[in-house]
Amino acid sequence: MTPPDLSTLSQRLLQAAKSAGADAADAIAVQGTSLSVDVRSGSLEQAERSESIDIGLRVFVGQKQANVSASDISDRTIEEMAMRAVAMAGEAPEDPFAGLAEPSQLATDWDIEALELSDASPEPAAEDLQSDALAAEAAAMDVQNISQVEQASAGYGARNIWLAASNGFSGGYRRTDRALSCVAIAGSGTNMERDYSGDSRIFQSDLRSAEAIGTEAGMRTIDRIGARKPPTGTYPVLFDERISSSLIGHLLAAANGSNIARGSSWLREKLGQPVLPEGLNLVEDPHRPRTSGTRPFDAEGLPTHRRTIVKNGVLTGWTLDLSTARKLGMAPTGNAARGTSAPPSPSNWNVTLDAGTATRDDLIRDMGTGLLVTSMIGSTINPNTGDYSRGAAGMWIENGEITYPVNECTIAGNLIEMLRQMTPANDARTHLSRVVPSLLIPSMTLAGS
Repeated sequence: MTPPDLSTLSQRLLQAAKSAGADAADAIAVQGTSLSVDVRSGSLEQAERSESIDIGLRVFVGQKQANVSASDISDRTIEEMAMRAVAMAGEAPEDPFAGLAEPSQLATDWDIEALELSDASPEPAAEDLQSDALAAEAAAMDVQNISQVEQASAGYGARNIWLAASNGFSGGYRRTDRALSCVAIAGSGTNMERDYSGDSRIFQSDLRSAEAIGTEAGMRTIDRIGARKPPTGTYPVLFDERISSSLIGHLLAAANGSNIARGSSWLREKLGQPVLPEGLNLVEDPHRPRTSGTRPFDAEGLPTHRRTIVKNGVLTGWTLDLSTARKLGMAPTGNAARGTSAPPSPSNWNVTLDAGTATRDDLIRDMGTGLLVTSMIGSTINPNTGDYSRGAAGMWIENGEITYPVNECTIAGNLIEMLRQMTPANDARTHLSRVVPSLLIPSMTLAGS
């Protein structure tokens, strides 16, 4: 069957909305292919391939809006979608901030090729994915004391996305991704430990080798053997680069316009004030090539652009879509994101935190006695105060050296204080959407033995 033209499909949705009585509308169409393979104990465990097309339609009737979605693109379904959306909008409450962008706000020029969002190489065969997964599993099993590999997985995905609106915007692009991961296990029963390694890239040629991923999963697991609870007390805590981006994620969530508009953010009174150490910058760049958070335009057709969220430690602004910008009396930042089943909401693209001058080993040496956190579970974050508590596991540091693995502990603090006092290392992986190095917090409460 010939794949549908998504530009034409989106225009069909807009025309149906107009015929049903909508004053304005926008439409999104997403056509995707995904392929995944899981192996276990040297054999294929599962293989899946799917193809789908999903459409979403948002209509406006005055200052009322409604959103509907479907996975059928027949004329009858599109007509019924439009009629249902207009009827739903008629029953919705008035929203004085709802509406499409003005034509003068819309993106009009972008260079898709420069962003390198899609790998032109052919879709990999299932046999190739299986071979990669088996190679990762074998490499993990070659690590001494690894008892089994819980799962090794390889996957591929491709999506074509098109957005159009009655204000004249129409644009789309294609994205691909390739992933490989491995979870290794050592020990048994109550002494069982597991850890993982993986990689995800837009281009197949950038993906780390299966052998490197499997070996790293095995080595990380071996490092956890014999884990015990650390002592209870107040100690410095070093967040490993694997999980340090979660701290910056909490800052980004608190600076999200939807949370600010609701008044449920511990940053709500911090605009124009220091939130990170002096000299540190947090920069968003949605045009970084070959990166998962790259966007030529946002989900409302606005141009995306580089912006400094935190400059020299000072918070400069919120992350806004059109609606939250109007609520707060500010200009939108080009950060609207959406799927087919819901209206847009603010979201961040690629962000980079400035690196420090020290290596991770330097920070371990200088922290004396404390905890290196390599994994976390659960989360209790008070959105209004920034109080922070999470389960953690990692390595105990004594006299500046790693001494033994730890688990079953809780780390607690306050994000406002934690972020203001943190020290970054220089070990961030620059291909990630969130480029954040290991982060040392000088004092946190540990609940262990």
